[in-house]
Amino acid sequence: MADEDDSEKTQDPTQKRLDDAHQRGDVVKSQEVNTWFVIAGAALVISTFSGSIGSGIEMPLRNLLANAHLIRTDGLGLLSLAKNIEYVLFAALGVPFLLLMLAALVGNLVQHRLVWSAEPLVPKFSKLSPMSGAKRLFGKQAMANFVKGIVKIVALGAVMIAVLWPERHRIDAMVRLDPAVLLPAAKSLSMQLIGAVVAMLAAVAAADYLFQYRQWFERQKMSLQEVKEEYKQMEGDPHIKGRIRQLRQARMRKRMMAAVPSASVVITNPTHFAVALKYERGMGAPVCVAKGADAIALRIREIAKENDVPIVENPPLARALHASVEIDDEIPVEHYQAVAEVIGFVMRLKQGLRP
Repeated sequence: MADEDDSEKTQDPTQKRLDDAHQRGDVVKSQEVNTWFVIAGAALVISTFSGSIGSGIEMPLRNLLANAHLIRTDGLGLLSLAKNIEYVLFAALGVPFLLLMLAALVGNLVQHRLVWSAEPLVPKFSKLSPMSGAKRLFGKQAMANFVKGIVKIVALGAVMIAVLWPERHRIDAMVRLDPAVLLPAAKSLSMQLIGAVVAMLAAVAAADYLFQYRQWFERQKMSLQEVKEEYKQMEGDPHIKGRIRQLRQARMRKRMMAAVPSASVVITNPTHFAVALKYERGMGAPVCVAKGADAIALRIREIAKENDVPIVENPPLARALHASVEIDDEIPVEHYQAVAEVIGFVMRLKQGLRP
């Protein structure tokens, strides 16, 4: 069933799906990227702060050994000595350790934005299942980690051989060097080795990040049904929206038909369009109280006849008004003259018929 469910997830994840995964703490995370940043930070610390670290520790320890006979050996004396050594080490190693912590933090931030989620800390009994454990041991991720470990061991061995083999005679001669010369030589050789390792691990980290991203992206994929359900949650059920739209149109049509008896004139096409206009003294311009096409136009004409509302056939004006004016809006300025002629005709007709 799990394989069938996975096979159905063929749709790319939506932005909401990705945001939900981030909120759950399910993000792309490559341990190799973190390792690379820490090792690169260590290389930077060694190359930059090794001299200051050495001198910062050397002088206090030299003074300690030179004045060892003056050190009190009781409890308070040893406690004071331990505090002094602690302060010396903190002063010498504080900044390098801070840089290493910053490198570890950056290694996470370059992969994903900050995550504030307690869900990964919640115990899950499904992880105690023997089947789940077997899948983790023999699954794709476990196989990838095994292959990655083998590749790293082989690559590290190759890099170390490539760097140290040409220097084998120099390394043999180091045992006879003076310590003042030995330390710079060892530092130079170590920096060459660390630089090669950092370069090799950069390639491993990039490949592992792409693999982890692909695994994460495949895990976030959705089935077609999930996409539909999410669309319904975000946009609303299309059937419900359609029903609401129908109810609104029916309510508007009912209100519109109720306003036809108060109209001053109905301008028709004569059969396809009908626009009911209302005008009273003091109004700035005639207002459209009802309009429609075909069946609705026919119903407007019927109500107008039942309520003795004048009906004027003017196909060009009826089409223009139907296309340009909305319900309860005044007619556009460009139709003032034509509508004024129609309303004037209707008013003269009423006055002539009044006796």
